[in-house]
Amino acid sequence: MSWQHDTMMNPAIEDLTTRAEESKFKLVTLGATRARQINSYFGQLGEGLGTLVPPQVTSVARKPLSIAFEEIAADKIVPVDPPTEEELAEAAAAEAAAAADAAALEAEQGDGAS
Repeated sequence: MSWQHDTMMNPAIEDLTTRAEESKFKLVTLGATRARQINSYFGQLGEGLGTLVPPQVTSVARKPLSIAFEEIAADKIVPVDPPTEEELAEAAAAEAAAAADAAALEAEQGDGAS
């Protein structure tokens, strides 16, 4: 007869770390960030702003971190790596080129209207 003790941590930490790419640090960051978002959502409910994403799972938990962990376990929230320095530099260069093209086009249109 197998009996398993029901822990306070539900879902299990092992299940959560597999969803956070086997990194406890990513799990902590992801859970804390989402818990802050959930807390802010509940805080602004009376104001009617509706700019924040509500909890993505039905939960009996009352604490934002527990709800965040349940969302991670249900694959509703996934970790995303921040962009690298090279990606940021490429995006900045592309934005600068687009701004230069727009300025050149505006200058051409301004000369033709005179």
